[in-house]
Amino acid sequence: MQSKKKKRRRKAPGSHLSPQRTFSFTRREGHRVGRKPQADSGVSHQTREPLASRFPVHVVLRLDEGLPSMRSKHPYRILRRSFAAGCDRFGFRLNHYSVQGNHLHFIVEAQSRESLSRGLKGLAVRIAKGLNKLWARKGRVFADRYFDRILRTPREVKNALRYVLKNGNKHGAHNKPEPDRFSSGPFFNGWRELPADAVHTFGPPPLATARTWLQTTGWRRHGLISVCAAWTA
Repeated sequence: MQSKKKKRRRKAPGSHLSPQRTFSFTRREGHRVGRKPQADSGVSHQTREPLASRFPVHVVLRLDEGLPSMRSKHPYRILRRSFAAGCDRFGFRLNHYSVQGNHLHFIVEAQSRESLSRGLKGLAVRIAKGLNKLWARKGRVFADRYFDRILRTPREVKNALRYVLKNGNKHGAHNKPEPDRFSSGPFFNGWRELPADAVHTFGPPPLATARTWLQTTGWRRHGLISVCAAWTA
C-alpha cells in the first residue's frame, strides 16, 4: 500500500522572519551627505519679506573667501561692463554702487522680490564669469546669500546713499575730498560741495536712472551729502 504523501503547507512569505522591531535612528553629527556645504555668508536663511516697487533696497554681495581684491583697475573694468549690461533688466534697476576689496554695495529698485532676485542673479553671473576669466580660475565667486535691506523712509535712503557712496572712506581705502572712483560717486548729483552738473566723466554711467520718489526727491529733504566730510560711524 502506498503511503500517502503529506502535503506541505506553504508558509506565507516572510513568516520565517522574526517579528519586526521599531528602530530609533540617532542623528549623525557633521555635514549632511549630498550637496557640498556652502560658505557662510553671514546672512540669515529665513524667508525674505515682500518688496513693494516704491521702496529702494540696499544690497551687499560678498566674495567667496580667498579671492583677489576687486578694488583695482582690471577687476573694476570688468565690473563696470557688467553693471552697464545688467543695470536695467527684469524690472530691476541698479542705481548706485560701491566696490570694496571683498564685497559690493548696491542701491537698487525692483518691481518685486522676484525681480530683485532675477536681476541680482543675472548681474552676479556676469561678474563671476568676467572675474573668473581674469583670474584664470573656475568655480564660485560670490557667497551663497546676499544681504538686503528695504529702505522705506527719506532718512533711511539718505543714510544708505551716504553709506554706499562713502564706503571706501569707512574702510580706509579712500581718504580724498572727492568722490571715490570705485563707486558711482562720480556720477552722483547730490553732493553738497559740488554743483549738480559737475559730475566726473569716466564714460557713460553704468547705471539705471532712479524712478522712486524716495530716491529722486524724498531723501533730499534731509539735506545733501558731504563729499569732503571725514567718515564718522
